[in-house]
Amino acid sequence: MTYLLAGDIGGTKTILRLVEASEPSPSTPVILKNEFERTYSSQVYPDLVPMVKEFLHQAAIDAGYTYAPERACFAIAGPVVDNTSSLTNLAWSLEGDRLQIELDLDRVELINDFEAVGYGVFGLAAEDIHTLQAGDPDRNAPVAIIGAGTGLGQGFALATSGRPLVFPSEGGHADFAPRSELEFQLMRYLLDKHQISRVSVERVVSGQGIVAIYQFLRDREFATETPEIAEAITAWERQTGLSTKTVDPGAVIAQAAVGCRDRLSHKAMEIFVSAYGAEAGNLALKLLPYGGLYVAGGIAAKNLDLMIAGTFFEAFSHKGRVSPLLDRVPVHIVLNPQVGLIGAALKAAA
Repeated sequence: MTYLLAGDIGGTKTILRLVEASEPSPSTPVILKNEFERTYSSQVYPDLVPMVKEFLHQAAIDAGYTYAPERACFAIAGPVVDNTSSLTNLAWSLEGDRLQIELDLDRVELINDFEAVGYGVFGLAAEDIHTLQAGDPDRNAPVAIIGAGTGLGQGFALATSGRPLVFPSEGGHADFAPRSELEFQLMRYLLDKHQISRVSVERVVSGQGIVAIYQFLRDREFATETPEIAEAITAWERQTGLSTKTVDPGAVIAQAAVGCRDRLSHKAMEIFVSAYGAEAGNLALKLLPYGGLYVAGGIAAKNLDLMIAGTFFEAFSHKGRVSPLLDRVPVHIVLNPQVGLIGAALKAAA
């Protein structure tokens, strides 16, 4: 049997998982069995190595057996270049070669957290997704991944001989394309407010985008702002520039939008979901991902009712004369928040 280490490393918390992997073959996909998992506060540790050693010690105590993992893959919330990464919100500098030596492993791979999501969609169970459109799946066609969270991740994957190859991209930094007079006004608002010469789609389709849309509608006096939302936005604005924020205004706005409890928040989420669907449709047109398009990221899963209400899919499929091409694309919302951890394990097994 082969044991592997998988990790999802963020500035606030790190999740480590020990898995047992079956031997893969061209005709049989690898099967992963979870053996042990723990969540740690990242800031408590000076480096990943002491955390992993403590994790393996705890696993041995729990099982009464000393594990000797062979390989590891860690998903990093930040850029990874040449198997090295300096985390944005954590004073860690990680190098795969150093980790391999200090942890006595055969191989250590560091990958970006959204790349890990790309691998992870191949390991999801039926209950881990909500299907918006069944489409006409083709296992030999590309798979597209898009996910709004802190930013907007985009990428695609190919299943080659049963083993996925994932290609991340910087598609979230492409230009935002307004589709209505209101969206043109939103773009002008963002250009003026931030004194910039262009607006990326990530400025609209992301957690920060939800807040930006809300502020746009508020400043245009679309509706009266409720004290609860005003307090959350003000508190968040005071924390601008801080590495750790205590308020998530996007979540507050999304919660207030449920059931039209707050008119301003509901309109903001309506614009956000529509822009999200339009960008997902743009990605689908570029790739024709008949292997499936997966909508990941925390926002979609946490706001499932808004995502399935119809606005997202209407914008996704509204592509003029080529709209019928998207009828064949399977569209899924990823519900499992540990899809990146699953992906890291699959990557370690490859």
